[in-house]
Formats: sequence, structure tokens, C-alpha cells
Amino acid sequence: MQSDERAIREFHSTWIDAVNAGDPARLLVMATDDVLFLNPGLSTLGRDGFSAHFAAAHVQVRISCVSKLEEVVIVGEVAYTRSRDTLTASPRTSGEESRLAGDRMTIYRKQPDGRWLLARDANVLSPVVQP
Repeated sequence: MQSDERAIREFHSTWIDAVNAGDPARLLVMATDDVLFLNPGLSTLGRDGFSAHFAAAHVQVRISCVSKLEEVVIVGEVAYTRSRDTLTASPRTSGEESRLAGDRMTIYRKQPDGRWLLARDANVLSPVVQP
């Protein structure tokens, strides 16, 4: 495995750890200044919108995300990953736990210092229907 692919795989794992820890500051350090997040049912979120939305969600629920990296493609200074995610949101007070699952595509840009940063992220997670 080449070093850029290894770096992106490690990045992916670190990103999911920060999501599960509810740490928007750590996530934003890992993102480009012009980062955009595309989520079903929401307007496109930039840095500020993502941070506010993420922080508000973590006040209400405990999020646990499991993400299986399916594909890593690197073309020069740009890369993308495709993953299969399962997200569980457990209310911090009362209410029912909810589960979402689906695919996510993330685009990364390599920085002049060699680091990869998340530039775009789109998911098609939808509710998991229990039989």
C-alpha cells in the first residue's frame, strides 16, 4: 500500500473517531477552509454551518458511527473515498434510538505540506427500517 493511500485510510479512521467523540474542533482542523458537506434533507453546509449543526446534534444525542472503507482512489493531489456507514443516534435524555445506514463519498485535497484534508463530503444515509 502506498503512503498516500495509507495516509487517507488513517485519516478516515481518525475522522470517524472524532465524529464518535463529538469533537467538531478536531474535525474542522482536518477540513479545508472551503469544505462542503452534503446531507439528505439539508442545505449544503460549509465550515460554520457544519460546526453548529454537529455540535447541536451531539447535545441531543450520542452518535456512534461505524464506517467501512470500500474504495480509495488517488489522482495526483486529489483523492476520493467511498464508504458504507452505519450511524446510531441514542438520545441523551429520553426517546428512541435511531439508526441510519448508507453510502458516503468524500473528496480530499493534498496540501503543500503533504497532509490530506477533507474538501467535500456527501452521504446518502437513510433510516434503517426494523422488521
